Amino acid sequence: MDWKTFQGLLSGVNKYSTAFGRIWLSVVFVFRVLVYVVAAEKVWGDEQKDFDCNTRQPGCTNVCYDHYFPISHIRLWALQLIFVTCPSLLVIMHVAYREDREKKNRLKNGDNCSKLYSNTGKKHGGLWWTYLLSLFFKTGIEITFLYILHKMWDSFDMPRLVKCTNVEPCPNIVDCYIARPTEKKVFTYFMVAASAICIVLSICEIFYLLFKRIFNCANKYKKSSDHSVTYSKASTCQCHIHLESSEKKPLNKTVESLRASAPNLTSL
Repeated sequence: MDWKTFQGLLSGVNKYSTAFGRIWLSVVFVFRVLVYVVAAEKVWGDEQKDFDCNTRQPGCTNVCYDHYFPISHIRLWALQLIFVTCPSLLVIMHVAYREDREKKNRLKNGDNCSKLYSNTGKKHGGLWWTYLLSLFFKTGIEITFLYILHKMWDSFDMPRLVKCTNVEPCPNIVDCYIARPTEKKVFTYFMVAASAICIVLSICEIFYLLFKRIFNCANKYKKSSDHSVTYSKASTCQCHIHLESSEKKPLNKTVESLRASAPNLTSL
């Protein structure tokens, strides 16, 4: 994928995101993707070549490296970035689906037909649920990868010396040395901190969407209740007026009929 296509996808995600989503996107692609591409790949480029062990037993170095690094940090972060950014693309796909439906509706019923959506990019209905589920997916993926990283390397540590014990074909205990462990530890902590910030931003965005939805629903309910109370009062008053007018009409007719039958009578 070239950078122009990648930039187009980012602008599409950023267009339909909230304020928290835009901050999340900036953190991901500035402090994680760029750091990964520019620096992290070079730091871990020599991890297997410079992984030295104090033995010349054939195959022992490779076995010890595989025992301590079942998966490389750099490849794990690549998978993490791919899985984290995929849920955001679901929102773009949903918006594209809405736009396609709107286009087909215009072709079928004409340009002057009523629109299916007031705004295809507005987070209402199914798009709101898609956006919310994408946030849950992103948060779950981030937590899962942090747990894997912590489980494989205790407390995200990068020691200078590792000991291989009872690993065939290594004899007894073999000491192995990691290349540039301090530099790798710094980058590991940096990537973990960036991932933690993304988790916090995603959780804040989830609560923001939920509270905003609850607030809007409460306002709609309040307006509907106020409208129903006003309507009931108005209808009651009209019934009262109608009742009074119906009571007065027979009385007036009775007086007029008496005057017509006895014109010489005077009113008291």
